Amino acid sequence: MFNKVLFPTDFSANAHKTLECIGEIPGVKEVVLLHVVAVPSGVFDSKHGWIQGPHVEDAKIRLEEHRKHLESLGLNVTTKVDIITTGDISQVILGIADKENVSLIIMNSHGKSLIKGLLLGSVPLDVIRHAKTDVLLMRYKLAESLEGEKSEKFCEKIFSKVLHPTDFSEPAGMALSFVKNLQGIEEIGLVHVVTKGETDDEIKANVQEAKKKLEDIKLELSGADFKVKDYVRVGSPAEEICSVAEDEDASMIAMSSHGKGWLKELLLGDTTFDVVKNTKIPVLVVRAKK
Repeated sequence: MFNKVLFPTDFSANAHKTLECIGEIPGVKEVVLLHVVAVPSGVFDSKHGWIQGPHVEDAKIRLEEHRKHLESLGLNVTTKVDIITTGDISQVILGIADKENVSLIIMNSHGKSLIKGLLLGSVPLDVIRHAKTDVLLMRYKLAESLEGEKSEKFCEKIFSKVLHPTDFSEPAGMALSFVKNLQGIEEIGLVHVVTKGETDDEIKANVQEAKKKLEDIKLELSGADFKVKDYVRVGSPAEEICSVAEDEDASMIAMSSHGKGWLKELLLGDTTFDVVKNTKIPVLVVRAKK
């Protein structure tokens, strides 16, 4: 499970919501809270010193407040403020993750400074590409209240109804083996997207083959304590994955970091960009375990 979690925070509203969700992560016992201060050129002044000094002190105060909150939940907490003048934030995150030997990196999808443009820029993609552990990207979907006002739904059993995209590769199978053992799973939805077929007959044959493979997986999971559903779609993997997640009201998308077909490109090309950009729910990227 996720015994030790690294959470990079920029203290934004969404980062605060993500902080509130950490207690629901299965198996979490330790948390490393990280804030990165990127020092731009020209901030040093011979008379007044470093003008970012107050920012660092403020970060320490805020991290201390977060530490107390998490410790009240029974978690062991370490806080870190890292200052960089060169390089990029993703390398800091990856370096801390390796040094602390964390089992999960959790990042919120929007924020300011550190996390600004998280789903559109290079930081999350670099972290996903190079992390040696799993990565959880948090999203928050809007729900209409009875009064018609928009409110944020988050932290509500985010591991309960998981959608698992599969291309039937070994890495995808290993990811499913990991996900099925997470605490709090009530339902797993298996989804395969057929992307090949030049004629209607070829497409139908590929669909039938996919259904058979999903039925075999369901049979292997028949003794589990959660429901298993399967979905076969035809078209763009990213669009279909997001569509099934929304239609079925999934609480999370959990996908392997590697595969053999369309999933192979999932975290490196347009597919991952589109999945993460368009989905309204958290995405768990499961690193293939050797």
